[in-house]
Amino acid sequence: MITQGVFIADRYEVIDKVGSGGMSDVYRAKDHILGRVVAIKILKPEFSEDAAFVAKFRTEAQSAAGLEHPNIVNIYDVGSENGMYYIVMEYVEGITLKTYIEKKGQLNFKEAISIAIQVGRGIEAAHQKGIIHRDIKPQNIIISTEGKVKVTDFGIAKAASSNTIHADVMGSVHYSSPEQARNGFVDGKSDIYSLGIVMYEMVTGRVPFDGDNTVAIAIQHLQEEMVAPSAYAPDLPISLEKIILKATMKSPDRRYGTISDMLMDLKKALVSPNEDFVTIVEASDLGKTQVITKITPEQEDTITKKAAQALIFDDNYEDEEEYDDDDYDDDYYDDEDEEEDSKIDKIITISGIVAGIAIVIIIVTILGNMIGLFNFGSKKVTMINVVGAEYEAAHEQLIELGLEDDNILVSYEESDEYSDGVVMTQSTKEGDEFSLSDTLRLTVAGDGEAASSDTSGDSSSSSDSSSSSNSSSSDNTQTQTDSSEATETTEADDKTVAVPSVVGLTQAEATTVLDAKNIVVTSTTQDYSDTVPEGQVISQSIEPGEMVAANSSISLVISKGKKETTYSFTIPNPFDAVCAYSFAELSQSGTMNKNAAINVSGITRDTLTVTLTPIAEDGVTPLNEQAQTITVKGTAE
Repeated sequence: MITQGVFIADRYEVIDKVGSGGMSDVYRAKDHILGRVVAIKILKPEFSEDAAFVAKFRTEAQSAAGLEHPNIVNIYDVGSENGMYYIVMEYVEGITLKTYIEKKGQLNFKEAISIAIQVGRGIEAAHQKGIIHRDIKPQNIIISTEGKVKVTDFGIAKAASSNTIHADVMGSVHYSSPEQARNGFVDGKSDIYSLGIVMYEMVTGRVPFDGDNTVAIAIQHLQEEMVAPSAYAPDLPISLEKIILKATMKSPDRRYGTISDMLMDLKKALVSPNEDFVTIVEASDLGKTQVITKITPEQEDTITKKAAQALIFDDNYEDEEEYDDDDYDDDYYDDEDEEEDSKIDKIITISGIVAGIAIVIIIVTILGNMIGLFNFGSKKVTMINVVGAEYEAAHEQLIELGLEDDNILVSYEESDEYSDGVVMTQSTKEGDEFSLSDTLRLTVAGDGEAASSDTSGDSSSSSDSSSSSNSSSSDNTQTQTDSSEATETTEADDKTVAVPSVVGLTQAEATTVLDAKNIVVTSTTQDYSDTVPEGQVISQSIEPGEMVAANSSISLVISKGKKETTYSFTIPNPFDAVCAYSFAELSQSGTMNKNAAINVSGITRDTLTVTLTPIAEDGVTPLNEQAQTITVKGTAE
């Protein structure tokens, strides 16, 4: 029986149960060695007793443990203890795509493509390692509270799929490929088919095939043509519809050859959604030589930029009710579809409705915080006009207005119209309200070098802008975008652009600002920072104000927040005998031999209380020593 406080492998302390599926239960746990929260999936007893299943389960899980990708729920450890088989994996707070679709209904095409691209990237990484998922469905796709899309159950689904249809397809038959339905040969094209079905559900709010039982649904996958998604979503662009239709062809030979091919079409659909560029091979043309249109490097750069920009979700929820954090942790760990009648019961119960609203509110709150919609209680001032003024004079006026250096973010651009050091644009227009928790962005004429030396003590420079507000208001962001677009034509003509400062912005905001300047974010890394809040840009690879060619690449360093200090503890056995030890704070206990010691590391507190009790030899002769309870000071790691 797994209960709160139980240790697995003397390392993972169970915190609570967060989900249950057809073949396993999932628990949230604390890894006391690495000091992080993890999810532990434990096989149910009926599967643990099947030696053949366990062997496949462990083999595939260990293979999947080698997958490391931002769009995959990573597996950290695989093991067994006392006949209990478990997998330790990344713990993600969020909701499943299934729940997201149920609450939102039909997704707009940009959001659907954005999610599909992230899912496709995870599948692509697995296929490159020779791993086929075989169970792609919305229940196995998680949207985290940070907006990241992750695919779970890699490898595990493959282990289950070696059985017949009654053992593994029952829960996933709505998304299974025809070859899976007939229990035939399965390869990467089966994952492409399943992703196509998931995309169909995203844009229409329904699955293409449904029925009273799994056999009826499987037959539809094999024999019936599905209704075109545009029948339920009239505004669906032709490119996305044809991508879905090509991915869900009943013959694998008529689908995309690889998931990479499908990803390229998805990216192109963001650039030209209404262009009919998808080629679907007719059955009569199979085996004939096909002409493939080659994409130029310039086109690929444009596609990548647009795809990156579209990966920022566009939601317009308006609910503002209270929510409970516990309402959104459980859903994504379930690894089987619920029966239709249980879904109806959930929908009509009050608890189901409340939970659904809570999940929507969570997403609204996260996205709102990202764009600054929820900066309640901040003092506001009426913005003045500083365009045309020398920066030093403008800075003085803004300080008098009530702004502080942390509210002002400066970038530099060369200009033929303005003299060096003169303010050319401001992100908040004259007369508009400005919250003192937001950031005012000024564009100043010049290369920034002279201004930098003249204002070396000015904390509004980009080096100090890391302490700026976590997010700006949507009005400011829109104005910044407008001002960027106003200079885009001139910059394009010169074939060079001035690099803006994005230090202190969130990754999403930085990507949007740089994309408006025709600068492509090609890579990001993460690092700890004592001053820059988590999720904001610490530094950029190209200095602000530097003139570069259009479509130049830039890399960003994103803050992971302050690094938490961990401590290690060494406790020797003080008795001339075997002794038992027990840590009250860790709910951890055990024994150590005479003249031995134990070491505990990765603890986030600097002291521990341990009780040491001598154990008599043979359990008969009492010892003179008495039990000791001591407080031990840790050593910072």
